Amino acid sequence: MIKVGVVGATGYTGIELLRLLSKHDAVELVVATSNAEKGKAVRDVFPSLRMHVDLEFVGHDSELLKSCDFIFFATPHATAMYHVPKLLEQGCKIIDLSADFRISNPTLWEQWYQVSHACPELLNQAVYGLPELNRQKIKDANLIANPGCYPTAITLALLPAVEKGLINMGDIIADAKSGVSGAGRKAALATQFSEVSESFKAYSVSGHRHLPEIMQTLNNVQTESEANLTFVPHLVPMNRGIFATLYVKPIENAEGLHEHYAAYYAQEKFVDVMPQGSHPNTASVRATNSCRIALHPGKNQSQPTVILSVIDNLVKGAAGQAIQNMNIMLGLDESLGLAMPGLIP
Repeated sequence: MIKVGVVGATGYTGIELLRLLSKHDAVELVVATSNAEKGKAVRDVFPSLRMHVDLEFVGHDSELLKSCDFIFFATPHATAMYHVPKLLEQGCKIIDLSADFRISNPTLWEQWYQVSHACPELLNQAVYGLPELNRQKIKDANLIANPGCYPTAITLALLPAVEKGLINMGDIIADAKSGVSGAGRKAALATQFSEVSESFKAYSVSGHRHLPEIMQTLNNVQTESEANLTFVPHLVPMNRGIFATLYVKPIENAEGLHEHYAAYYAQEKFVDVMPQGSHPNTASVRATNSCRIALHPGKNQSQPTVILSVIDNLVKGAAGQAIQNMNIMLGLDESLGLAMPGLIP
């Protein structure tokens, strides 16, 4: 059995990793770390995991991590980078769910995260873990930068068109909404029930940290023309889910885009291109590793094509995609531990 550990196992992403990994047939969950809950049984902190995870939380610096074949970092940004170099030297494979290794330019990373990077030499070694784009690189990687939730929903919605140069790269609008769990499990006034319920707001309009990540991916895919993306995130009063609405201008006949998308993702187990004109909803992907996409061509050349994309921010946008990457690295079926329908209601 492959031995795995989760560092930072008490945030929403960490809890989701424990839940999914506990039912994965090819791995043994052997370490769960939390400096705040060190010494407590996982089942006592999270009763939902009773009878599924029989571990005690240990500290982030626990020697037990050295016994792991795979380590998932579900820590806040600017944490994993202090631990990853030593663990790589000890032969561990790392999947980091924070932003520490997503941006290859250290100056740009430091600009957005306001701290010096602890191991900038690893930025170009890390593979960006979007399987639908980098599957071959992921297979041979030792360090995976798991994509952010917004970038996953937005990039998957744009990838087929961008790769073939089918849209105007200089005029893309991404209007995206996220459930409150995307803000993390920390206590904060802005995410308390009374602040969020019966409300709907935009945030980080002047620039969200996921913007350079999305731009980097789009520009790496399409090098002939630089992307110009307007990205506005919103907070909506639901626990899980991301709904991204993309407005793009096709270079040629927009009617052919749907067929291209359907063909592009035909072999992907976790991307569902719905019939043209469909309206996907976040409830349909709740607790799944799926991304559902639908296209709505404009009625004439002057109108944009609208692309709709929905994911569960904690699964395809975080823990599920991380496990999908692990499966690829192990040469396993990508859907192992992840093949489940959505929860209704």
